[in-house]
Amino acid sequence: MSTETKTTTETPAEMGERGLIDRFRASPFVSRLLSNRLALAGIAIIVAMVVIAIYARLFIDLEVISQSQLGTNPNRAAPSVEYLFGTDGQARSLLPRVAYGAWYAMLFGTVTVAASTALGVGLGIIAAYYGDVTDNVIMRTMDVLLAFPSLLLALALVAIFPDELGLWRAVAALTLVYTPRFARVVRGAALTVLENEYIDATVALGAADPRVLVRHVLPNCLAPITVQSTLNFGLAIIDLAALSFLGFGAEAGTPSWGLMLSNGVSQGLLTGIWWWSFFPGLFLALTVLGFNLLGDGMRDALDPRMREAVD
Repeated sequence: MSTETKTTTETPAEMGERGLIDRFRASPFVSRLLSNRLALAGIAIIVAMVVIAIYARLFIDLEVISQSQLGTNPNRAAPSVEYLFGTDGQARSLLPRVAYGAWYAMLFGTVTVAASTALGVGLGIIAAYYGDVTDNVIMRTMDVLLAFPSLLLALALVAIFPDELGLWRAVAALTLVYTPRFARVVRGAALTVLENEYIDATVALGAADPRVLVRHVLPNCLAPITVQSTLNFGLAIIDLAALSFLGFGAEAGTPSWGLMLSNGVSQGLLTGIWWWSFFPGLFLALTVLGFNLLGDGMRDALDPRMREAVD
């Protein structure tokens, strides 16, 4: 009686992929993050908003939802089966407009956080590495920017750019506002990394400054950078909405949550048309809550002591 032995062969790519997945599952950070129910709730909210944003971008016609629908739809209709979120003063259904607002929030929020992270990380690492005059010039400039309330500084900066840029001028202003926060956090983390002996050994071996910064300092600063970026994402979305609310962001007709809130408060809230501002405000609050919950969960999962560094 013979027995057959079945052998399975795996390609190097499959073995590498399986090893990566196994390491991901065994990561203490992942296990602590997934055991945090509030962080999981934040992830669920963010995923839902991303799905809504992608759907709106692919299947909703921006030109149609931006134009007046007077004579086609009922004006300022209350939420119903036909119009789930009701209609606004131009008889436009609020449901597709609020959904498209999620795309604007994710798009411009991502650009704002990415740009401010890149600038802040670069300035913070350079200040920590070179020290002396370079450190003083960079960090004193950051201190001056931090001395102003963020929204007030953003209002002052956004007025510099032409109105034709729309939300992009708000992105540029907020990028400059958020850069000092990243620079301060990264500088502190980089100063700790630079005290390690392997940095001195790398420099002694003749490594160039860019190599030391990119290959050895930056990777060891990723934890506070990641947490700060996540927390700033929610702040960027709410500040973009605030600038649009005040008339310094989105142009008229743009399905921006902040602009819809502004129109709803000024034209509908006091007259009993609550849905005009309620649904954009609800989506805005949920999105910011999701990023804040995820950011707090990531901070605690990476290192509870980071709470003081990031805050």
